[in-house]
Amino acid sequence: MKKIVNTLKRDWIVLIIIILQFVLGAYFYKSLPNKIPIPIHWNGNGEADSYAGTLYGIFSVPLISFGIYILFIILPFIDPKRENYKKFNSTYNYLKYILIIFLFIIEGITILASTKSSFNTAILVKIMGSLLLILIGNVMGRFKHNYFVGIKTPWTLASEEVWRKTHRMAAPIWVIGGIINMFLSFTRINLNSITPTIIVIIAVIPMVYSYIIYHKMSKGI
Repeated sequence: MKKIVNTLKRDWIVLIIIILQFVLGAYFYKSLPNKIPIPIHWNGNGEADSYAGTLYGIFSVPLISFGIYILFIILPFIDPKRENYKKFNSTYNYLKYILIIFLFIIEGITILASTKSSFNTAILVKIMGSLLLILIGNVMGRFKHNYFVGIKTPWTLASEEVWRKTHRMAAPIWVIGGIINMFLSFTRINLNSITPTIIVIIAVIPMVYSYIIYHKMSKGI
């Protein structure tokens, strides 16, 4: 309990951001017309392609932020590899911050789209998605062996060395994928199929690599 309390004290900025999300949601919920469709999902072009009612649409992102934060608090206590979290504590906190900030911005985009603002939310969605890949990839090589955060395949979980090599290999691929997607965001190219393809590629390559490197190491190659 003491560790959790200390964590909450250290995370006061994150907690303020989450509270602001709920405050922002409550403010605009009262000002938006009842039953107005709220965008809750965007396609590769940054265009809203799924909508929800006002209550769910406005408060779903703050609730997701709160849920993710709770998970970040709990995971180091329930992971069998809990001792390893101390080895990448700063990176773990960095990941927590960028995810919460990312969701805070997504809520702002949701509200802008709901108020029919003339602001180009599509380009902002594409930029934010690309930036998230870059920021995560930038620190991926620092993730230590655990069961929750990182590239979890049977082979990375079976070997700390395979985990280390896989994440160091995957880190620049994620960054490059994010940069390519961001560059394409400023063009007229339709990203509905390109963005998902980039995500699949940067996810599958490390999985295949972990399999190959594991079996090479098992054979002593």
